[in-house]
Amino acid sequence: MKNNSSSPLFQGQTPKELGYYFPAEFAPHEATWLSWPHKEESWPGKIETIYSPYADFIKVLTESEKVRINVCDESMKAKAIGHLQDNNTDLSKVEFFIHPTNDAWCRDHGPAFLINPKAEHKKIIVDWGYNAWGDKYPPYDLDDVVPTKIAEHYNLPVLHPGIVMEGGSVEFNGKGTLLTTTSCLLNENRNPNLNQGQIEEYLHNYYGVDQILWLGDGIVGDDTDGHIDDLTRFVNEDTVVTVVEENKNDENYQPLQENLEELKKIRLLDGKQLNIIELPMPREIIFEDMRLPASYANFYISNEHVIVPTFQDKNDDKALSILSEAFKGRKVIGINSLDIIWGLGSFHCLSQQEPKI
Repeated sequence: MKNNSSSPLFQGQTPKELGYYFPAEFAPHEATWLSWPHKEESWPGKIETIYSPYADFIKVLTESEKVRINVCDESMKAKAIGHLQDNNTDLSKVEFFIHPTNDAWCRDHGPAFLINPKAEHKKIIVDWGYNAWGDKYPPYDLDDVVPTKIAEHYNLPVLHPGIVMEGGSVEFNGKGTLLTTTSCLLNENRNPNLNQGQIEEYLHNYYGVDQILWLGDGIVGDDTDGHIDDLTRFVNEDTVVTVVEENKNDENYQPLQENLEELKKIRLLDGKQLNIIELPMPREIIFEDMRLPASYANFYISNEHVIVPTFQDKNDDKALSILSEAFKGRKVIGINSLDIIWGLGSFHCLSQQEPKI
């Protein structure tokens, strides 16, 4: 297996062999990483309207953890501080890093933190290759190097597996299981030279998991080719919420039903069936004749909250109620994502957790 480590720590061994693993999002966080939005083409004619809900997202995060934000320069940092002051965010919980980026989707270009509490280096970073979802939105050279810049800042060991992988395409229960989709990870625009078995080997070795579970297609309008974080999310180690479409005439109805049936067949490492909680979909949201990938599953789990995109939709309250029941130890908060979703993603796509040791 290719192992382009810039750290002598690994000496040809994989993170899994050394006892490292990627924790579940519901495990304790040290911080949440973000990349401040600035690419106007991602929110055509609307970028100024996203800063208010984005700042509200940050404000909720600061109530229970640090927020670490990549900015391109001092002027962007000043602009960000202005937006955060406008909604009275606690700036003592916010740290800025001059790490220039092409875009805001930190889930996919940010660092993958793995931990091993028993190791000398308790936290490491895996820097996967990043090609903007199959070379759809060049340039992405700045985004591609963000994880290594963060590793250098904190003097953390960093590994470069040498293949393309995005954080939004994988979901973890923290107990050895990884959930993903064939529509994304097996798409020829990512790693055309690798077959499913070879991709699974990378997932095992560089996320420290023992079981790979595959679903099929993503939702309509998702330019990531079917990221799991718009579909199915772990609530705890043996429970998932998964989106379903109630309207049988909707394009999402059939693929989401197929994913639901697949989830029902799944057995975890201990032989248990998954507990499955169904989450509704909002109505279709159209922008310039294109359907946007609006999904309540694109929530973010912080230490004390679950922050959920809402869409001024009749199903908003239903989705928040279902998630409140699922996450009884956390406060579920909805933030209007109608403007943010124009960028084809929401709060989970914009963020990446750093685990606490």
